[in-house]
Amino acid sequence: MKEKIKSYKDLYVYKNAMEAAMKIFELTKTFPAEEKYSLTDQLRRTSRSVCSTIGEAWRKRIDRAAFTARLNDTESLACASQVWVEFARKCGYLKDEVCNELDSAYDTILGQLFKMGKESAKWTFNANRSPD
Repeated sequence: MKEKIKSYKDLYVYKNAMEAAMKIFELTKTFPAEEKYSLTDQLRRTSRSVCSTIGEAWRKRIDRAAFTARLNDTESLACASQVWVEFARKCGYLKDEVCNELDSAYDTILGQLFKMGKESAKWTFNANRSPD
């Protein structure tokens, strides 16, 4: 039996994004102090923004175009997180194995976001119908 989604917090994509963001938070604690206002900050902000923008998209479900636009924004943020992870790899702050795991996690998130956008009619409702 399918569980009912009552909130963005129930979405697998949100749970996956939160897990990745928290992993990034823990990993960036070991970055050098000189990276505090550049790589550490950027990586934490983009990974957290993936989560917050999923929440924003959820609240835009009354307008399919706005909903899909926020999903597209979220995809961009997820990809940006992958880019910052690659910088961390190239700078020697994260091991290849960890970067590969994060890259794979964001590939999953990107796939989930794409599927939601492609199936936006399932996720949105019009002004004459209340949300389920």
